[in-house]
Amino acid sequence: MTANEIFELISQNPAFHLATTDGDQPRVRGMLLFRADENGIVFHTASTKDLYRQIMANPKAEMCFSCGEVQIRITGILELNENSSLREEIFAHPTRKFLQAWKEHGIDGLLQVFVMKNCSAVTWTMATNFEPKSPIKLC
Repeated sequence: MTANEIFELISQNPAFHLATTDGDQPRVRGMLLFRADENGIVFHTASTKDLYRQIMANPKAEMCFSCGEVQIRITGILELNENSSLREEIFAHPTRKFLQAWKEHGIDGLLQVFVMKNCSAVTWTMATNFEPKSPIKLC
């Protein structure tokens, strides 16, 4: 599988689980992808969440996407992206209408955008269950 095939597959299956650490305790939660391409994998959270604090303390993370019969695990470094045009793109996107309430209540400053960089993926299927993993460089 190529990097572009992975970007396409995870974009079609945007729900993923994100693993971080809280001290020495692993933490996993469901998330929603915003965008994935050669520039990185973009998602967002709020600065009031434990997730935000965990990422700021340790930006190493792993994402896991279930795409039908294929599982894609992506490991990399999360970077805080403070680009105002990207934030506005997220607020304006049709799949993010729920964020309009943040703007209406004046709490849009809580939105924190992260981009996973320096990342690679491994794929898994039942057919390849016992084969050695071959990481694919994404971004």
